[in-house]
Amino acid sequence: MRRHGAGRGGTKWRRPRAPSWTATLTWKAAVFITVMCCALAALLSVLVHTAVTRQTVGQARAEALTRLEGVTVAYETGEPLPPGSGIDPPGLPASLRALAVSGRRGTRVAYHNGRPVMWAAAPADGRALATEVDYSQSARTINDLDGAIVGSSLLATGATLLVGAFAVTRVTRRLHQTAQVARRISAGDLDARVDDPRTADPSRPQDEVAIVAGALDTMASTLQHKLLTEQRFTADVAHELRTPLTGLSAAAELLPPGRPSELVRDRVRTMRGLTEDLLEISRLDTHTEHGDLDVHELAPLVERVVRASGTQTEVRFGQTGTGRPQAHVQVETDKRRLERVLGNLIANAHKHGRPPVVLTIDGPVVTVRDHGPGFPEYLLHSGPQRFRTEGGAKGHGLGLTIAVGQAEVIGADLAFSNAEDGGAVARLTLPEYVRPGDDAPESRDDPESGPQHKG
Repeated sequence: MRRHGAGRGGTKWRRPRAPSWTATLTWKAAVFITVMCCALAALLSVLVHTAVTRQTVGQARAEALTRLEGVTVAYETGEPLPPGSGIDPPGLPASLRALAVSGRRGTRVAYHNGRPVMWAAAPADGRALATEVDYSQSARTINDLDGAIVGSSLLATGATLLVGAFAVTRVTRRLHQTAQVARRISAGDLDARVDDPRTADPSRPQDEVAIVAGALDTMASTLQHKLLTEQRFTADVAHELRTPLTGLSAAAELLPPGRPSELVRDRVRTMRGLTEDLLEISRLDTHTEHGDLDVHELAPLVERVVRASGTQTEVRFGQTGTGRPQAHVQVETDKRRLERVLGNLIANAHKHGRPPVVLTIDGPVVTVRDHGPGFPEYLLHSGPQRFRTEGGAKGHGLGLTIAVGQAEVIGADLAFSNAEDGGAVARLTLPEYVRPGDDAPESRDDPESGPQHKG
């Protein structure tokens, strides 16, 4: 057991957890089959042992009583008693002697001279007249029967366990396949299907696993159809809005100077930006976007994005101890898409966070952090959601969604978290380009340490 602290006042003990494989259906089925087989074997063994023992002992008792009758006749007529017979012979059990002295006959199995015998005794002149019959063969028969019962029970249990494990494994294999397809669907592969052969032929009897597999395939098909319909609707709406917005934008530029004209032009720009974002999201949803990868120096590219944003964003370089200057770290990426991702992260930090906004370059890792309230819980657990913002913040909630989609296109990893001392942290990890002969990149732990540069 492992002991863990429970505050200043004491400690508490954690119960050891069972191995994970004990929770599997195969293990539970094996235990159930084994327990049931053992219980059934024990019950049958007791019944067979009792019946055979009763029969064997009854035959030996009948033989001993028959012999006792002959010994009694010989005793009454004064003839010599056969061997193993006599009045109060040595080895006669005390309980059987007391029974005979009290005037009744009886039998009992006991050991005499190192072997089992069946004693029979009857009253004779206030004493016990007894005789013995060899019980060794009967005892061997019972022992051999017990050994055969145990051996056959173990063999039957093992055979049943193997057959049961084979049958359960076939079922669990199909369940694992269904679970794997479900995970692929949840990861975005809407073309994944179980395609259980039992569901393809309605005339074949379907078991529960086939029913679950068929339901999963039906759900995936329905979900795929709905998502494709939604994607087409989003793309169609964006395309239809694009043409009138272009004309509206041109007309807004012809308006006379003044506050109303500025408001109209601002709203038109907002609607055009929203339309372009919707078109971009629709392309990302259909997975038709492909990155034009090339090798770029990361630091100049990031600094150019910060300058283009027109924001007060502080740029820092981390210290990784790799021996390579941070300003010359190269990454393999799509320049345009990377600028799009970084621009959205910087804009989101300034729009929803509080200054200072710090952008840190640590090898191939770019971290954007603000000092505001941090990301909402739903975003940390489920990722960005379209048209959802917290606390009445302005915006359409599309910036981070686009950033995640474009990061996936260029093969980068974008993760969101909250700093312990407050603030939202977006960490973008890019595929680093290492020249042949250079050392592999090392891990980087402190994204905000090192010299500073104002952008």
